[in-house]
Amino acid sequence: MSLPQSGDLQRLYETRTSSRWYRALLPPDPFLMNPRENIDAPLGRWNLYIGGAGTRVEGYINIDLFLLAGVDIVADAHRLPFRAGVFTRVECDAVLEHVACPEQVMREIQRVLAPGGFAHVVAPFCHPFHEYPRDYRRFTPDGLKQMSAGLEVVAEGWRTGPSATLSVFLLEYAKLLLPWRAWRAFAHGVLGWLLFPLRYLDLLLFRSPYAGRMGNHCYLWLRKPE
Repeated sequence: MSLPQSGDLQRLYETRTSSRWYRALLPPDPFLMNPRENIDAPLGRWNLYIGGAGTRVEGYINIDLFLLAGVDIVADAHRLPFRAGVFTRVECDAVLEHVACPEQVMREIQRVLAPGGFAHVVAPFCHPFHEYPRDYRRFTPDGLKQMSAGLEVVAEGWRTGPSATLSVFLLEYAKLLLPWRAWRAFAHGVLGWLLFPLRYLDLLLFRSPYAGRMGNHCYLWLRKPE
């Protein structure tokens, strides 16, 4: 099976962003995030964002596989085109599930990170299948730590919790029952708004030691030793 080409992803991106009624139907994004995820990790002169296609990320060099909106440099995360020790902060947000060798990507992050710099890694655990251009795997916090490539773990937790998991799977299940794309888009918007209040339950569930049993996305903050 061949991988999608940049033109395929460009058309997908344009389809999702050009329709006014589709944008109007979309519920607020993203799901409610864990307020404890943010830590004191200031930006430096050079910062790297991996996989930010479709988004302009202020303060970062934004790389992705394809030259879509917001991308500064087209690059493969397995072979970052930067010298060692140059970035004060590296963001790798919902990327590792899409790469063939996440261990190699983590080694590259460690390589380009400056001593004392921080890496912020986010990955899905309970989340529907989504290709970009492929979707290979899911992660737990322990799984991410196993690939930390010699970086020190500063903080860990769940970005989005059980309520986010329940919402996204209900949305995907409902769309499976509908035969036409327009109906699926409409259902995504309507159900997204109906389920929107549910996400605030995660503020309570984040306090539970069992939240990770149905956690949606987990995160690590990692620091490169001086």
